[in-house]
Amino acid sequence: MNIILGITGSVSAYKTPWLVRDLRRAGHDVRVVMTPSATRFVTPLALEAVSTHAVVADMFDPSIQEGGSWHVHLAQWADVMLIAPCSATTLARLASGASDTAVQLTAFSLPKDTPLFVAPAMDTDMWHHPATQRNVDRIRTDGAIVIPPATGALASGLQGEGRLPELDDLVRIVASHELPSTSDPTTTIPEPDAAHLSGAGALTGRTVLITAGPTHEAIDDVRFIGNHSSGKMGFALAEAARDRGALVTLVTGPVSLPSPTGITCLRVTSAQEMYDACMQQPFDVAICAAAVADFAPAARIEGKMKKDEVTDAAGNLTLHLQRTPDILQSLGERKRDGQIVVGFALEHDNVIDYARAKLVRKHCDMIVANKAGGERSGFGVSDNTITIITGKGDVTDYPPMSKRACAEVILDHIDPSA
Repeated sequence: MNIILGITGSVSAYKTPWLVRDLRRAGHDVRVVMTPSATRFVTPLALEAVSTHAVVADMFDPSIQEGGSWHVHLAQWADVMLIAPCSATTLARLASGASDTAVQLTAFSLPKDTPLFVAPAMDTDMWHHPATQRNVDRIRTDGAIVIPPATGALASGLQGEGRLPELDDLVRIVASHELPSTSDPTTTIPEPDAAHLSGAGALTGRTVLITAGPTHEAIDDVRFIGNHSSGKMGFALAEAARDRGALVTLVTGPVSLPSPTGITCLRVTSAQEMYDACMQQPFDVAICAAAVADFAPAARIEGKMKKDEVTDAAGNLTLHLQRTPDILQSLGERKRDGQIVVGFALEHDNVIDYARAKLVRKHCDMIVANKAGGERSGFGVSDNTITIITGKGDVTDYPPMSKRACAEVILDHIDPSA
């Protein structure tokens, strides 16, 4: 079948590259349209890569215009349209007839005999709000087929109804539709299996230790040696692991990010403090995403140093540095059977070769490699471009995507029960 996938601004949008992949593996051709909000959770580039088609996020993009009616031609091409995830905002727009994004514009351009599936995804209270339920009833009356949300762990850290159904359920529901000549608002959609709706997974109940952010190594009471790490990758990992039911301890260096709810957050400053905190934590899985300083001043100067007191005759300052404790290697050497240790490798050149060597040297089970200074990769940005290398030698490259999406991919590779 020819399927249009509409993606809206729900956090579960990060799953959609895998939804596109699964639909294509089932033999379908998939084209993607997005709301502007959706692009904050998953990039059009990632979806273009997996769908092999241009992605429409801007209704007025000159490159997509086909005789001034791109949306009409796209709607005529489709056998079915699936909006997944569908946010509360998009539900309201569909119910009211507003067509101010590419998703609604395409949906309203569908021929009347082309089925429209809608898979809402939001927090439980939003889903059960009277306004949301009115909007659901309205679009059902208008002919849309609503796929009920699943129950399980939510992005808020709560448990309840509102999850995007499992991807294989979405593929099965859409693929099993017989394309009736008219859309029947009373169509019954098969409920996903209970096992798929539980939100349970390999990390449920497991203890996960995650490090994040930089470390600051004090020169004196004012100055320090540090780096530009924002902590976003480690925090995204912590929140994703929490949402999968894990018991998460996050050890973070100095960052401006607020402590995530439902997570034990330990804030430290130096590499030694981070090391001490990590060595005291039990874990089933340890993910070392922090950018820990390799060296620290051998002796801290008390107070604020005066230039004329610490410089030589030429006005130069010499700092004696010493190695900081290696947190990743220590965890790797100490791990017991059944424990998993994951490291990160930020490199400038020969990224894969250096990452492979680090995996062996640090006794890791997996390394997440990325390129320093690469476009949409590394410190201080919201996206990342990663390659995952496992202890079995498997190497998997991923396109640029949000750090939350990267976190989900990384956790998908981890199975503590293995």
